[in-house]
Amino acid sequence: MKEPGWHNAPVPTLGPTSARLLIVGLAPGLRGANRTGRPFTGDWAGDLLYETLADCGFTRGSYDENGDDDLELIDTCITNAVRCVPPQNKPTPAEIKICRTFLDQTIAAMPRLKAIVALGRISHDSVSRALGEGPARLPFAHGREFALPLIGGGVTLFDSYHCSRYNTNTGVLTPQMFRAVFSRVRDLLDGVSASPATAEPQ
Repeated sequence: MKEPGWHNAPVPTLGPTSARLLIVGLAPGLRGANRTGRPFTGDWAGDLLYETLADCGFTRGSYDENGDDDLELIDTCITNAVRCVPPQNKPTPAEIKICRTFLDQTIAAMPRLKAIVALGRISHDSVSRALGEGPARLPFAHGREFALPLIGGGVTLFDSYHCSRYNTNTGVLTPQMFRAVFSRVRDLLDGVSASPATAEPQ
């Protein structure tokens, strides 16, 4: 093991199961969550995510990339479609399928769930399968929303490009685009009416 002092293990879900919002990323970053043991902590993706969550009222306290902080999620849980850091940052279909069991369990343990933000296509596909829909019926697109039935009530699936450094460096995702997704989530949870880009399952 190159870095025995790192977490180097499956990264658990962060946040209270009573939360109404679940954020689903791809997998722990090698030098991020794989090092710190906390989702989206230790790399650029976490810098952008936690800044955006703070701006939209989903956190309190301060964020530090080493996890040595007083950050607290508000009404929010964060998890990944794949629990362990994958080789070359590219999870295999088998890994994704195996880890979907944990995603199923996470969703089932959140009785007040109202919104899920899927970061990237792989996360979107895993979430759509976990909700019993499948990606063919719910095609991924940044900014798209799907209103879906769920045991105990309804849930809205929000799509976003992943907040990786590659996506932001190439302009695929801007901080403004990312914030717009979470602003829509904030409006939904606060009961603010708007004209969403909502789609129903085909």
